[in-house]
Amino acid sequence: MTLSLTHAHGDRITVAHAATGTELFSYVYRPEADWEAPKPYLHPVRTLSGGLVTDYRPNDHRWHKGLQLTASHLSGQNLWGGNTYVHGEGYLALPERVGSMAHVAFEEVSADDRAVIAERLTWHPHDGSLWAEEDRRIEVRDVDDETGSWTLTWTSAVTNRRDEPLRFGSPTTHGRPAAGYTGLFWRGPRAFRDGRVFTARTPGPEESAVSAESSDGDPMGTQAPWLAYVGEHDGRNGHATLVFEHAPSNDHLGEKGTHPAHWFVRSDPFAAVAPSWAFHEELVLQPGDTLARSYRVTVADGAWDREQVAAHLEGLTW
Repeated sequence: MTLSLTHAHGDRITVAHAATGTELFSYVYRPEADWEAPKPYLHPVRTLSGGLVTDYRPNDHRWHKGLQLTASHLSGQNLWGGNTYVHGEGYLALPERVGSMAHVAFEEVSADDRAVIAERLTWHPHDGSLWAEEDRRIEVRDVDDETGSWTLTWTSAVTNRRDEPLRFGSPTTHGRPAAGYTGLFWRGPRAFRDGRVFTARTPGPEESAVSAESSDGDPMGTQAPWLAYVGEHDGRNGHATLVFEHAPSNDHLGEKGTHPAHWFVRSDPFAAVAPSWAFHEELVLQPGDTLARSYRVTVADGAWDREQVAAHLEGLTW
């Protein structure tokens, strides 16, 4: 058995690497502060050697919690948490717009060579009415002691239960440049500020892989099948690398294999990554339709480069 699992019912599920006892993450489904748009999240998330790679309720954004699924602008409601962006007025405290994602039941909780958390959830605006139902599946697999890495896949299928469309947006779709955050969102620890970010861009014929990596520029709002973030730990020597990927099956309401999501990524003033559902334009989900998205996150000890990331991903299957 590679992985072990502990379930504190009503609170959290913790997955650990059986050989070392390292707790890879806790999946917390107990609801927290209403103003922070209660929803399940993963924190702390750690490398195989125990290095911390997530933050929780930082003083700049109390609603940032590890790795979580979010919806910053959803048909006028805020399932992201905190203040709501209003064009021309900035971020305003509008508690009547802050909604929630609620745990309903677990369909499967298991661990062996892989760990599985399969869950049903409901999405609600502030008044508590039902807007959507979600089937979520989180899996841990590909634990590799040699490379010091493990992978987490996150699949969510969100079905619109309203009698009208659900409109997924972001601050950018509402007028704020370079703020297209929504969807699966990672907040890195404070030590990861000013980390190194690179994507799957292929070097040109006159360009070496090294020079291509150093000249990636700002990937904010761009498209690529994967994005890597390298940070350096506080309190211990060494680095960690996180690689975020879109599944090839992801679609934009039927357009298969196009990877329509654009990357939201910051390394200053804090470390954050999201494969945004709605960076430049809203995504509209009709009544009864289902939005299905799958992502993979590799968590690795060490500072990987593009060549290491590419070699690692070639050995994985969805």
